[in-house]
Amino acid sequence: MNKELEILEKEITSLTGKLGDLKNEIGKVIVGQEATVELLITALLAGGHTLLEGVPGLAKTLMIRTLADAIDLKFKRIQFTPDLMPSDIIGTEILEEDHTTGKKFFEFNKGPIFANIILADEINRTPPKTQAALLEAMQEFEVTYSGKTYPLEKPFFILATQNPIEQSGTFPLPEAQQDRFLLYLKIGYPSKTEETDILKFTTGKKTAAVNSILNGEEIMRLQALVRDIPISDSLIHYVSDLVRATRPETTAVEFVKKWVSWGAGPRAGQAMILTAKATALQNGRLAVTKKDIEAVALAVLRHRIIVNFRAEAEGISSDDVTKVLLESIAITSK
Repeated sequence: MNKELEILEKEITSLTGKLGDLKNEIGKVIVGQEATVELLITALLAGGHTLLEGVPGLAKTLMIRTLADAIDLKFKRIQFTPDLMPSDIIGTEILEEDHTTGKKFFEFNKGPIFANIILADEINRTPPKTQAALLEAMQEFEVTYSGKTYPLEKPFFILATQNPIEQSGTFPLPEAQQDRFLLYLKIGYPSKTEETDILKFTTGKKTAAVNSILNGEEIMRLQALVRDIPISDSLIHYVSDLVRATRPETTAVEFVKKWVSWGAGPRAGQAMILTAKATALQNGRLAVTKKDIEAVALAVLRHRIIVNFRAEAEGISSDDVTKVLLESIAITSK
């Protein structure tokens, strides 16, 4: 038994060490944004999809492409446009001819969704009909076309970018589809020092080469290890209390009753626990702490709490609600 634990400990040390190398490789190209990169890796380990929002020019696409370059997996980029059709994503049937018999038949030609890492670039530039083409793939890890189901190769991640919904020419993602994203990350402007470094590093001849650090088998092993990370019953109750407190019907928090229209569903609790486990593993710990939950709470609840019109008029966001809840809800032993 001790021998098995020793082997497991060595494996965990080796794999978590590679996560540090992965961050370093991304850091060769991306200046700053350490918290965003860490949360991207968290979603990767938890086996979920991520939505990134930020104004143009903040390296959203470059960040995801660099992450893909540092992982030895099949990568595809889909540029979402107003005229993109569902068949452009999942594929379509084409008429083929058997040259031996002369018989004609339809064959399914797979679309770019059949890869391991998908960059869905500017996902809110395309109409809802095309956005919905991702739903089955995101939830079931398979695609159905003409009554036949095609499984997607694992690991499978959709990393989507979007521009702020206030910009013209955007189609806001429906709440049901936003909920399929494990995390919703918002990227802000760089600091003065970071912006100076960006100008320095991107206007010369030198370019950084990104090395492949992890492969698909190692990622799937890390995902299995994430689910093995223990979490105490008191922290599970804390997550449950936190999620239930986002709902105006069941909350005791007046701030929520006043400003929230819809609260988070049970999927939010699942996402919070899984990403907290992934955060613990990233930091070399084999148990979840309250800090791990706090580290992911904003990104988990950002798209799952819907504030009312009064809140929008007052400039109160879902992040403000989450911050109040983190201060209001205490851990209790039940």
